[in-house]
Amino acid sequence: MDIQHFLTFREVAKWQNYTKAADQLGYAQSSVTTQIQKLEQEYGVVLFERLGRRMRLTQAGEQLLLYANQIADLFQESKSVVGRQDCGALGIASIETMAAFLLPKYLHRFRQMYPQVQVLLEPAQEERVKQAVRDGEADLGILLDVPLADPELDSLIIRKEEMVVAASMDHPFAKLEVVEWRQLSGESFIMTEQDCTYRAALERELRTRQIPYRLAYELGSMEAIKQCVVYGLGIALIPRIAIQSELEKAQLCTVPLCMEDLSFYTQLVYRKRKYMTTPMKHLIELLTESQEAQPV
Repeated sequence: MDIQHFLTFREVAKWQNYTKAADQLGYAQSSVTTQIQKLEQEYGVVLFERLGRRMRLTQAGEQLLLYANQIADLFQESKSVVGRQDCGALGIASIETMAAFLLPKYLHRFRQMYPQVQVLLEPAQEERVKQAVRDGEADLGILLDVPLADPELDSLIIRKEEMVVAASMDHPFAKLEVVEWRQLSGESFIMTEQDCTYRAALERELRTRQIPYRLAYELGSMEAIKQCVVYGLGIALIPRIAIQSELEKAQLCTVPLCMEDLSFYTQLVYRKRKYMTTPMKHLIELLTESQEAQPV
C-alpha cells in the first residue's frame, strides 16, 4: 500500500470533493478516484457515501481517517528526523589511550552541534577495534599503530604520536636528554597488554638488539601504568599525549627513545564504502581540522 493513498484520502476527506482534492494535489481526478478505490478494496469497506451532490465519510471512513492522520504525521516526522540525521546513535571503538586523552574535547564540540546523537564509545585493544568496525558493531574506530593496510577497512591518519620513555622523577633517566637503547639494559618495564602494537614493537627491538630487560608489570589500564611509574616501580613506553597532566605536575619525567624506523600514528578507520551520515562526517572533520590528515 502506497503512503500516498492515505495522503490522498485525507485530502478528499478534507474537501469532501474529488475535484477539489485533485486540484490541491495536482492530480487528475481519475487518479484520485483510483487511489480511493484501492483503499476501499484493501480494507473491504466503503469510505465515502453520497448524499445528493454532497459526499461524506462513512463510519469506516471516519475510523480510517484517524489512522491516516497518524500515518501522515509520522511520515512528516520521519522525513524531518532522517533528513536532518541529527539523532540516533554513533558507535566508536577506540583504544583506551585515545578514548581518554584525545576524544573528550572533540566529543564536547560534537555534542554542541548534535545534542540528540547518542555516542556509544567502546574502549578496546587494536584488534578488537578493527573487528568491531568490520562487523558493523562500530561506525568508526580509532587506532594507534603503523599505517594500516586492511582489505576491508579504509584508514585516515589523524596525527603522528610522539612515543616517550616515562620514568619517576628520581630515576637516573630524569637527568638525561635522550635514552640510548643500550641504556635500557636491565631495566624493569611496566607494559600494556600483549596485543598492544607499540609494546610489540618495543619488545621486538629489545630482542633484536639483544638487550636484557625485565617485565615487572603487565597492566591493561593506562592510568595504572602511569601511577606505577610515578611510584618508581619501573619505566614505560607511553604516548606523550597520555601523560600531559603528570608532566605539568612534575610527577614523572620523559625522555625520547630513538625509533627512527618505526613511527606510530593515530588513525581513524571505517568500513570500505561505508555510508557516512552527516554527524559522522562532522566528527571526522573535527578530528582532522587541525591536522594534515591523509588517507593511508
